[in-house]
Amino acid sequence: MSKDQNKQLHSYLPISVVPKLLKFCYFLMVVLLYSCGDAKTEKVTEAASTTQQTEDTLATDATTKTILCFGDSITAGYGLDDTTNAYPAVVQQKLDSLGLKFTVINSGVSGETTAGGKSRIDWVIKQTPSIFLLELGANDGLRGVALSETRANLQAIIDVVQEKSPNTTIILAGMQLPPNMGMEYTTKFKQLFIDLAEKNNLEFIPFILKDVGGIAALNQKDGIHPNVEGHKILANTVWDVLKPLLKS
Repeated sequence: MSKDQNKQLHSYLPISVVPKLLKFCYFLMVVLLYSCGDAKTEKVTEAASTTQQTEDTLATDATTKTILCFGDSITAGYGLDDTTNAYPAVVQQKLDSLGLKFTVINSGVSGETTAGGKSRIDWVIKQTPSIFLLELGANDGLRGVALSETRANLQAIIDVVQEKSPNTTIILAGMQLPPNMGMEYTTKFKQLFIDLAEKNNLEFIPFILKDVGGIAALNQKDGIHPNVEGHKILANTVWDVLKPLLKS
């Protein structure tokens, strides 16, 4: 595992405990090239290796609710020197500043596809979060995965959450692809998120990288992954949809 990959070994960890556990561990042209593992088996093993210790850490008191961010490198905070600067951590800071008793869990895995998310959702959802933010699909699009497959995988994830944690509110984060992937494909790719949100009556973020994607000053040197300032904007985008839900 490379030095950059080690930075990603924080997946599934509550933001409030990340600093204590660190010791253990567009736009999107080449997100795939910066994935956490060169091999799919390495990524799965890496995620599984932290499962038990994560379950031991996720216990919260009866008055604390959970917000689970389930995604890829965008959620994981790929490339940041301090992953507590990733947007889930920034959301946690907003919650803490308002005295709201919510624990944000960062369940992002760099390089994750919808198929990968589908394979791990059964044990992730055991946390029975109050709010589940689903941010997956970009890597499918960059691989040119059939839209029907991406749609089916996302629907399967939604179905598991609704079945196993029926009181959980789901927020679907929409994604868009660069035009060089082909106008027909990119248009239908964008639309599938809209369709899923409407079909399942989900809370919806039209584009998770709004006001960040393609802006050099808000991204790292790779021009793909948001930097610290970019993640602050992502957090605000998420907050606009999240905040009204906290009152209920």
